[in-house]
Amino acid sequence: MTTVGVPQNVQLPRNILLMVTGGIAAYKTCFLARLLVQAGFSVRCAMTESAQRFVGPVTMRSLTGHGVATDLWGEGDTDPLDHVDFARWADIAVVAPATANLLGKAANGIADDIVTTLLLAFDGPLVLAPAMNDAMWRHPATRANLDQLRTRGAHVVEPGTGWLACGVVAEGRMAEPEEILARVVALAQALPVRSEAERAALQPTGPLSGKRVLVTAGPTREPIDAIRYITNRSTGSFGFALAYEAAALGAEVVLVHGPVVAPVPRGIGDVVAVETSSEMAAAVRDHLQDSDLLIMAAAVADFTPVAPVEGKLKKESLGTSWNVAMMRTTDILAEIVGRHRPAGLKVVGFALETEDLLERAAAKMRAKGMDCVVANNPTGDQGSFGDGAHRVWLLGSDGVIWDSGSSDKARIAHGLMEQLIPLLDGDEA
Repeated sequence: MTTVGVPQNVQLPRNILLMVTGGIAAYKTCFLARLLVQAGFSVRCAMTESAQRFVGPVTMRSLTGHGVATDLWGEGDTDPLDHVDFARWADIAVVAPATANLLGKAANGIADDIVTTLLLAFDGPLVLAPAMNDAMWRHPATRANLDQLRTRGAHVVEPGTGWLACGVVAEGRMAEPEEILARVVALAQALPVRSEAERAALQPTGPLSGKRVLVTAGPTREPIDAIRYITNRSTGSFGFALAYEAAALGAEVVLVHGPVVAPVPRGIGDVVAVETSSEMAAAVRDHLQDSDLLIMAAAVADFTPVAPVEGKLKKESLGTSWNVAMMRTTDILAEIVGRHRPAGLKVVGFALETEDLLERAAAKMRAKGMDCVVANNPTGDQGSFGDGAHRVWLLGSDGVIWDSGSSDKARIAHGLMEQLIPLLDGDEA
């Protein structure tokens, strides 16, 4: 596959809103998303309900590194009013595939889902990549709708001839991703460059605007063999809540999480899913240099099997007892952050203890060079894994800064992030 680069005189990032509708060609849009990102564009995606039957939002989120707009009600991967924010944010909008249904709605100003609503709210250059059955492509209504959209300035990347989903070889096959990318590049080259003030006005606002926050969450899994692994009871819910609150306060958030069941919070800019402690350590190191704040909320395993087996260990070969040789994992705060910490990075860690909580948390903070530590006890009435009442204490160099009291994790995360705002302003938290 040939990659089309962005000319040197095109100042990036250019913001691309990639919209996917319900056609089998949606699978090709995955390649288009990757090509756009590789070319240096910042890409956000919106999908109709029908499109999600062909390609999942998780796929597009993984390819673009951003949350995917899937509905108007904030029920799926979408925050309410994303139809306004995404349209404001984008420099260029691309619909691929553009079905006959989408073309009819767009031509007549119908806005009854997230994609058509975004189209009606967007006033910049629009690229359409039609894909449909050949009879639908030739139908007078489709031709009239396309003519109307061209009259309004839409750029149409004509479909090609090839094997269609209905089993015939005919015209109607969506253009190849490289051809669509080339049209986007040409449009980007012709666009006037937004000033810094204009771009800043499009970014999330809040007390953490302009800050980059790296959050780790969830457990790790350390493999024993192809089937078995060692893990812990962390659900990632608190780390996810902290990532969400940081984004709500205007920060650009990178979330690195281990294996979890809960869906990733909406509005997170970059999501990195890992499994093992070594993968989490590598991800933290990769994103450390650009960060202003690290919140190390993940429950990283302290030990990992020395020699994991590729296949499945048979119980018949293990006898009546089983000893698994273990070795220490990388201490991310001490070894990764300690050695590669950029100037100005603030570090907040977690201390989970079942006795002498505050004393041990303070000692851990000093030993690992943290600016603050969040202390919590998972046992008793004020501690829990997953949902339920919880309580934490935030400690700094002078002792306890904040006691959350007993509450749910979402409220505690909101309060904790507000406590950390002065830390990034250069003051004591």
